[in-house]
Amino acid sequence: MKLDAVGINDFTCPVSIREKTGARRQTIATISLQARMPRGLRGSCVSVFTDILSRYRRDMHAKVFPELLTEVRRQLQAEQAGMEMRFPYFLTRKAPVTGTASLMEYQCSFQGSTAGSHKLLLGVEVPVTTLCPCSKEISEAGAHNQRAEVCLQIEPKNNKFIWLEDLIELVESCGSCRLFSLLKRPDEKYVTETAYNNPMFVEDVVRMAAQKALAHPDIGWFSIGVESFESIHKHSAYAYVDSRDLEPLLP
Repeated sequence: MKLDAVGINDFTCPVSIREKTGARRQTIATISLQARMPRGLRGSCVSVFTDILSRYRRDMHAKVFPELLTEVRRQLQAEQAGMEMRFPYFLTRKAPVTGTASLMEYQCSFQGSTAGSHKLLLGVEVPVTTLCPCSKEISEAGAHNQRAEVCLQIEPKNNKFIWLEDLIELVESCGSCRLFSLLKRPDEKYVTETAYNNPMFVEDVVRMAAQKALAHPDIGWFSIGVESFESIHKHSAYAYVDSRDLEPLLP
């Protein structure tokens, strides 16, 4: 019997992620790796998967995926191979007024597949602040605001290389205000007033991020989802767009 996929799930290991600066950032990745095996082949794939991952983990970045998956196909004589890797990615952020440095965590992912041609998806999950325009309009003082999470997934155009830092920056510029791990009082004043002067619904965040993704020369397909963890409601607010649904609207 021919199976659609054989592989490993939730394999965790330390990896080194190539940064935009050229340095390597250490993190822990959770990896799923599968292959479509030839009929009758059994029992040998797990050791091949773990061996290949052990060799590539020291310098992991999006460009490595086609090479890694091609090796999986070659060693297993597989028709197709696919891999997903999720990991926390840390960047140093300076507070907007005092310049106090701290680390911000972002959940990121690489997804790749190969079956003659290569396909690669990059994903980032980025927290931002949203401040309700309606609340600001009807209130004499203040407006409810909260943390929101933006999930951006993209497919590079023509196999172009895109840094995670650039995707994170694209998203962070689309909220009412950016988030920081550490703020002093002058910084708190700044982020509070910045959000108040830039009210946004979740729909506004999605639209702005979509406009920036459409304008990016190296981004092909993309999807964007935003969940706002409402501070005055039990529920969350949510908005989503897939770039394929925007095609009839494009000039």
